[in-house]
Amino acid sequence: MELFGKTFTTLEHSLNYSTAKNRAISNNIANVDTPGYKAKKVVFNDVLKNEISSLPTYRTNSRHIDFQSKENQPYRTITVSNSTYNHNGNNVDIDKEMNELAQNQIHYQALVDRMSSKFRGLETVIRGGN
Repeated sequence: MELFGKTFTTLEHSLNYSTAKNRAISNNIANVDTPGYKAKKVVFNDVLKNEISSLPTYRTNSRHIDFQSKENQPYRTITVSNSTYNHNGNNVDIDKEMNELAQNQIHYQALVDRMSSKFRGLETVIRGGN
């Protein structure tokens, strides 16, 4: 039995993903002028597709899919090495990185707000509705 249900676990994993994404974007921005630096990005969909295709499935119905993952993190950080934007071999596009950083900050704040709301709900229940 989970004490708080799966919502807190899902929010925790989402916050971890957003934090990893923020770390990668920040590193890219910090190394925008570093010769030969290749941008990094955090991917989720690629990992999900690979995992789904490699998972053994045990189904009770032909329409069911087994999504049990063996990894703790459903995302990973990869290096984008198939492009070069600058004359020094660097492939960081500062405009793209700043856009992704802004989007990620909005996403992270929404997750934090949702988690705070869940905690406030628990606090209300503990106090007896007051």
